[in-house]
Amino acid sequence: MKQPRPEPTEQEICQQTAQVIWEHWQSGQVLSALPEACRPLTAAQGYAAQAQLPAVSGRQVVGWKIAATSANGQLHINVGGPLAGRLLSGQVFESGDAIPSAGNRMRVAEPEFAFALAQDLTPQSASYTQQQVMAAVASLHPALEVPDSRLEPFTAAGEAQLLADNACARHFVLGAAAPDLWRDLDLSTYPVHARVQHGSHLKYTRDGTGGNVLGDPRIALTWLANQLSSLGITLQKGHVVTTGTCMVPLELQPGDSASADFGPLGRVNLIFSET
Repeated sequence: MKQPRPEPTEQEICQQTAQVIWEHWQSGQVLSALPEACRPLTAAQGYAAQAQLPAVSGRQVVGWKIAATSANGQLHINVGGPLAGRLLSGQVFESGDAIPSAGNRMRVAEPEFAFALAQDLTPQSASYTQQQVMAAVASLHPALEVPDSRLEPFTAAGEAQLLADNACARHFVLGAAAPDLWRDLDLSTYPVHARVQHGSHLKYTRDGTGGNVLGDPRIALTWLANQLSSLGITLQKGHVVTTGTCMVPLELQPGDSASADFGPLGRVNLIFSET
């Protein structure tokens, strides 16, 4: 008589979820929903599945992104608050690089304030204060995120599945470190100017401020430190955290270039390649 197959463990289910997500990223295919047998139903299950992505993909975690840091962004994807995702090796580019457009359906670039960490922020019982978090920051960088999702429509996927899909993390462009004068600036009112061109033709410009990022990029970074702490995860020295778009995302078509001007804090740009 055959013995019944043991029920899969929670970790095995999470690994299966991550495997499905990663295979779809590699093939460029989309899902209307994750398979019922491994579909996360809670934020905790979504984060647990996301945590398996580095092992499944063979990539290293080099930092973190925060999605839905504005009320409009949360409304757009039907979530009640910000979402954290991992930046994986092989997905981070330098300013001026060409970013692949193939398979990307969102087709947007998001100007963001990014922070590099000078020391670990380890899990603790008490919440980190903004002062504690900022004391752990090495540098601020202008950045552009180029997100995407394997869920279609991603706006209806829900928080748990979006977290399993790495909070829509895809490609990321990190600009040069800003001068240290940023530490004395009010980032909540700090203006950012962006432009999208096709060749020499200017298609449009757009403006934003740090206030669109949970009220202040520093607040967003502090939220992430405490979110990871609650999950038992260390925000590591050397990791980069990109804090969410400071303006309405920049719509792109293959062949476009996008740039974000952070004034005295620097500029960052990318080319959205034809392939």
